[in-house]
Amino acid sequence: MSEAALHKPWRSLRRQREAAEFGLWVFLASEVMFFACALTGYAVNRVLWPEAFAAAARETNVLYGTINTGILLTSSLTMAVAAESARAGLRRLTLVCLGVTIAFGLAFLMVKGLEYAEDIEKHLVPGPGFRLDQPAAQIFFAFYWLLTAVHALHMTIGLCLVGTLLAQAWRGSRPLSSPAFEAAGLYWHFVDLVWIFLYPLLYLAGRS
Repeated sequence: MSEAALHKPWRSLRRQREAAEFGLWVFLASEVMFFACALTGYAVNRVLWPEAFAAAARETNVLYGTINTGILLTSSLTMAVAAESARAGLRRLTLVCLGVTIAFGLAFLMVKGLEYAEDIEKHLVPGPGFRLDQPAAQIFFAFYWLLTAVHALHMTIGLCLVGTLLAQAWRGSRPLSSPAFEAAGLYWHFVDLVWIFLYPLLYLAGRS
């Protein structure tokens, strides 16, 4: 079979979209396993030390967490509109929604940076000088820093992906029919979904 015959099926936009979605779902499955292990460890330790975890959770800034939840939910909407607009060939709407999504992502990281600065000032970093008396509270904040930092890293990667698509769509080097827009949308929604789990576990626990 000739090389041209081997590559011919991939000229189909449908096949490219299916391949992009399949590859991304495999990648997201590996990410789900990581977060599932971390959240399972959190759940086990919360069962072992419920009072310490509740006391530690009350030290997190629920205002910052709530603001970031609203930001991410809104960014999911704009990212979904961008992906559908690209599929429909609406260039201007695609560019606007991608730009707004990037703005929301940067706002999320800015709020998270303010929250981290406050946590450091309040001596809520596990290790010497930790402010809370309960030793198990350090375990809570170890999970807090691990999960939120890894989530922020994923958000940064998502911003790079969306920024690249925005630049390519602006220059016209990537057609709007490319499956990359939908793949980036799936990744962005995954990052938002992870936060939906982190928000009640890290900010709302112990406040009822």
